[in-house]
Amino acid sequence: MLSLENSLIKNYKSITILVMSLMYVFIGVKHFTDPQYFINITPPQIEYKSFAVYFTGALEVLGGLLILNKKTRKAGAYTLIFLLIIVFPANIYLYLSEIPQQLLGVSKTQALTRMPFQAPLIVIAYWHSKENHPKWVAYLSAIIFLPTIIYFLSI
Repeated sequence: MLSLENSLIKNYKSITILVMSLMYVFIGVKHFTDPQYFINITPPQIEYKSFAVYFTGALEVLGGLLILNKKTRKAGAYTLIFLLIIVFPANIYLYLSEIPQQLLGVSKTQALTRMPFQAPLIVIAYWHSKENHPKWVAYLSAIIFLPTIIYFLSI
């Protein structure tokens, strides 16, 4: 029974890696095809907004591609964790300022709802970082994956 359970989690994890890779690559490419969207939520303290948008887009594409290969998965996962941490101020700015809310057509409540989803994305990236984790990390990541993806597909 334990072997079946491990096999199911391993197969599910493979699916989550593929989905997350596609999501990160898609959003990363969007940084280059629609940079203004991301410039709109870049905090005013960031001087070189275009550079920041292209840099974070490149990190998303790179991390998304690196997690696909077992040999580069750890580097990709840690790249994505770094990315999620450095873009968090944009989520705070989106919540605190009416200007980006109006430009993106989101309410203050929607901006607030968006912020906590960085945490499950970091947990999932950490889960992807190596083959074996304690069971609680695998179960938690498996459980939070679906609601997290559903949320991001809805925005």
